[in-house]
Amino acid sequence: MSGTGTSRFRAWWAQRPPAAGAVVMATGIVSVGLHLSGYEVLSRITFALACAFWLGLAADFAVRLLRDRRRWLTEAGTPGALTAVAATAVLGTRFSVAGRQTVAEALLALSVVLWPGLLVRVLGNWRGRMPGTVFLGCVATQSLAVLGATVAAAESVAWLAHTALVLFWFGLVLYGFALARFEWRQVIIGAGDHWIVGGALAVSALAGSKLIAADSARLYLWNSDNRGVLRAVTVALLVLDLAWCVVLLAAEVVWPRPRFDVRRWSTVFPLGMTAATTLSVGSAVDVSWLRTPGQVVLWIAVAAWLVVAAGTVRFCLAGTSGVTSTGPR
Repeated sequence: MSGTGTSRFRAWWAQRPPAAGAVVMATGIVSVGLHLSGYEVLSRITFALACAFWLGLAADFAVRLLRDRRRWLTEAGTPGALTAVAATAVLGTRFSVAGRQTVAEALLALSVVLWPGLLVRVLGNWRGRMPGTVFLGCVATQSLAVLGATVAAAESVAWLAHTALVLFWFGLVLYGFALARFEWRQVIIGAGDHWIVGGALAVSALAGSKLIAADSARLYLWNSDNRGVLRAVTVALLVLDLAWCVVLLAAEVVWPRPRFDVRRWSTVFPLGMTAATTLSVGSAVDVSWLRTPGQVVLWIAVAAWLVVAAGTVRFCLAGTSGVTSTGPR
């Protein structure tokens, strides 16, 4: 990249909103979906990209904390700040399914450290008529549940699975509170983050599927009644997520929003999460035909990732002047 292009990228990076962490979430979950579908080469490429993006965001997070604490504190109170938790947990999940449990556990520990402080600050700033980022409290919590359940299954740790179950139910409570504060008009005018209303359901269903899959004869986590409830809730969440995807896609057709906005990464994430969730739920509840719609949604998510990535590159090359503001509201 030329010196001018580099300076423009730095200018964009300096102005990026906290919600830009959705790029890690989107890339990481697409990698998980590709892995579940057996496309290992593509999965590893997107996995490497997610790691690179996460390292950049982590460095930026630390630099702002040390050098611009006032701005850091201001941004830490916005819903987008919770992408730091969700992105770290999604990346940890990908490490876990790759068999790198030590790294996954380290990322789980980091997510746990970040989650309560950021969540309390964000909840304290909740108000009425909020954009789709209001659901990031649920997304961050359920991402922790997904990673906890995944590591628990890999390491046969019962207490971690039970903790993940608590986070699962708490995440659903947060979704209910967020839904009451969501500005429904965002379905028509939202710049991309309105898709999180469905993405939060998808990650909740994924958490449920991981909790079901974590059970085994060795651990015996749930009795038949508990397992039945968990299965029913997980399937219901997946159905609701798919219904939201249809509604949101229809809204995009009726009220198109062609201008690029960094919040479009928050559209890619729910699509990728829906794909990964459909594949995971199908395996957990032994419904093999879910694999086909899961793969269809996966390739839609991959196409969306490519489109938004191309838009991001054009945005950086064009500079920040005259482009739609992407800051969180």
